[in-house]
Amino acid sequence: MLLGKQEHFLSYNGEVLIFQLSKPKHDEGAADKTMNLCVRRMSFNRDTKLFVQKSSGLFSMRASHLKIEIICCSCATDSRTGIILPCILMKKKKRNNVFRYLLLLLHSSNQFEQSFYFNLDYELKEDIRLFTGPSVLWRHANKLFYISSDTCTVLSAPVQLSSVVWTGEIAGEGTVVLGTGTACLAESEDEDEFSTSDRAIWGSEFFGYAVKTQKMLTGTCFMPHAYSRVVSSVYVCKNEISKKQLRISLVAITHKNQLIWFQDGLPKGVCELPYEKPCSVKTAVTSSSDLLFVVSFASGNICVVQRRDSLQVASKWQKVKSVLVDDFTGSGSEQLLLLLKDDSNMEVLSTFILTDLGEVNYASGINYKHDVPAAEGLQENGLLTVQALETRLQAGCTSIRELQQHLRLKKKVILESCRALIDLVEERTHILPTAKEEGLVSLWDDVENPPHSLSKETSLASKVPEHFIEKLWQRVVGDSLVVGVELTASFYLSLSDVTLSLVMDQDFSLISPIIECRNKIIKLNKAFSALSVSSCQIEPPPKKMKLDLHSKNDLKKEFPKRCSQFQLDGAKTVIAVTRLSPLLAFHHVCCIVLLHAKKQKRQNDSLQESKNITVLCGKILLSLEDISNGKYSVKMLRDNSYCTGSMEDILAVLAVSVRFSFRIVSSGCTLTPINSWLLGEMECTPFKECHDSIFCHKAGNVYGTVFNWTLKNPVEGVLTLFCRNLTVLFQCLHSLSRVLPPSCDVKLLKSGSKSILTEQLALALEKEILILRSSFFSKESKAENSLTWGNEPGKKISDVPVASLLDSEEGVQQFRKKLQNEREESVLSMNQTMNGALYQEIALKIAEAQLSSDMIVWRLSKS
Repeated sequence: MLLGKQEHFLSYNGEVLIFQLSKPKHDEGAADKTMNLCVRRMSFNRDTKLFVQKSSGLFSMRASHLKIEIICCSCATDSRTGIILPCILMKKKKRNNVFRYLLLLLHSSNQFEQSFYFNLDYELKEDIRLFTGPSVLWRHANKLFYISSDTCTVLSAPVQLSSVVWTGEIAGEGTVVLGTGTACLAESEDEDEFSTSDRAIWGSEFFGYAVKTQKMLTGTCFMPHAYSRVVSSVYVCKNEISKKQLRISLVAITHKNQLIWFQDGLPKGVCELPYEKPCSVKTAVTSSSDLLFVVSFASGNICVVQRRDSLQVASKWQKVKSVLVDDFTGSGSEQLLLLLKDDSNMEVLSTFILTDLGEVNYASGINYKHDVPAAEGLQENGLLTVQALETRLQAGCTSIRELQQHLRLKKKVILESCRALIDLVEERTHILPTAKEEGLVSLWDDVENPPHSLSKETSLASKVPEHFIEKLWQRVVGDSLVVGVELTASFYLSLSDVTLSLVMDQDFSLISPIIECRNKIIKLNKAFSALSVSSCQIEPPPKKMKLDLHSKNDLKKEFPKRCSQFQLDGAKTVIAVTRLSPLLAFHHVCCIVLLHAKKQKRQNDSLQESKNITVLCGKILLSLEDISNGKYSVKMLRDNSYCTGSMEDILAVLAVSVRFSFRIVSSGCTLTPINSWLLGEMECTPFKECHDSIFCHKAGNVYGTVFNWTLKNPVEGVLTLFCRNLTVLFQCLHSLSRVLPPSCDVKLLKSGSKSILTEQLALALEKEILILRSSFFSKESKAENSLTWGNEPGKKISDVPVASLLDSEEGVQQFRKKLQNEREESVLSMNQTMNGALYQEIALKIAEAQLSSDMIVWRLSKS
């Protein structure tokens, strides 16, 4: 027999868990000595639009139904596995007014596990919370108490609290309790000096307490002090540490029936609530990416506040028994499930509303099978609305493109004005760009500028030196010399074609001046930025931008960064590594650093031709004295929780290291022990300049190893190690194997990260398509240029007056002959052949591009 008043609801992984106490059937006529805790898993059926029972479970306890009850239920993380599980806190009354509390865990198999129990000589009534561990926290006599599964002992916090408004995890602090307490005023201050309002404001304070570290957090980083006495509940929406400062966004409800949004301790918005006595607030992220605040009231009413331009009440309901937030429909976003009070229907989940204030709107009591016409009408209205919104969006995109085109035109005018001013100062003749270079099409068949002016401008431009070098630096790491060249933001050549050379400046007749070295390009903090290309055309003005291949090349020449397919942050440094000891034999060495690259240029408006360029980067000086004094040594020091190495130091360490990547998959538990292993046993700290990578400070061979730990999901991640040699790698793996669970699968990724290879494959395929397209245009342009019409080049029959030819018989014969020649030449023009050298060049370029794509595909299949 179920006891309805002991009914509790909890959402977990898109399901509704219903907990109820019941008495066994065979004991109904006997003494009540056994009680069962029943759980039912209910899932939403998308066909019938109803909740159906999926499975059930049972837990038996020795107690009378008058002496046992459910206190609360919530979801908390199990510290043993890192998995979030439903937790149920039970109360059992014993003799002599002693209360026993049990914390139960519910597993996916519907099996209950007793985590721990504890006895108290008083009853829990105020601010009971369940959190990570699992742990139980409560307030009694203005004191804070808690117990966890690790200690199984009731502990008391050294704080005085009059209320607890939130409990949860905060970055860098662990579990934190937020609450209000009585402010400690100075003893010298006389209470009579404070007015009634001042005493009400300054008599209480809002603060946080970190349970693990027993650290007090000031309330000003959450909200101003004046709000402390009116806040009744808080929900922390986002917390992170940025630049060593804790940044927090939270929403709070007050006794004044208000909802206030705080960001970094300052109020950013306020909304008046429609009902009195709000008691709790939670959030929901819907399918339209809206952040909703769900406020519950003591009267059983619910309201939803939407945060867009301002905080506004979006909807409200009355007579609500419980409200749950989860992805009940399996759509990937959250919905609100409101369980309504219905005394006439005793069936569980019989009266409900499921909504996200958008696409999802279901209610009990509606037969959706017989409501097809209305549903179709609603779908048609929704389709029309979407089409209207798409039209508005396209119109907005068109306006944005017009503005961007206008800005590009303005920039071109400014650049051309600057060139004209420079030519004027240097007493040179300024040559204006042709219409073809500007990507303009004339309305008249006017004649372009003669080609000699274009070649003259090209020759002038080629004399201008290209400045690519931003900074030249050097570091000494062990027995290696690392030389790095930082490129400017205007460098737009392909990084795969860039290398460095080190040449000794001294005159040594017995040895080669060229130093053997290996080149590396290390990419840190990559952030892809794709160029969006729209297919929408705009009605042409008198002169419009060409959309052909030549216009795109002109844009690429003018704005190289914008026209690249992807832009990579952190990949602007080219590094050369060579052995140091042979250079130290000369005591003092001066080396010239040269940068080699391939520059693509157009040839006859068709194929791209590679031109090798060499740029002098500068000189570096080496002496045994400077190296002994540590002038070029890598400095990796600890500063609080960070490693103070500069970006040059980080790149130098990575350049001399060997990279290994491992894919780690755990089927039994989460991979949280790896973070603890890196920060604890390996003594790693993140770089200030690059937070994704961490540096190992542990003494011994492993010192200087760089780690990068990336979690794809809680049970899968990729660990990348940059080690000096294989011995260090084996030591790190041996240490890691002691903390990993036996069920973990560790696989070496031989060909690099899949995401990087996928990006390389996309770039290689794009290059292959561009070569094929440019080859086609090359063939067409050369075919047109190679035609010869009639006996006189460039002269057609239409150029000769027809009337003069038809006056005589000889003229008619001449007209027929010219007409026949023109027909034969037209047939020949349709069957043009390609020059052998041109075909060989095109075939070679296509084969090289396809070979590069095939190599990346092979590496991707092996990863």
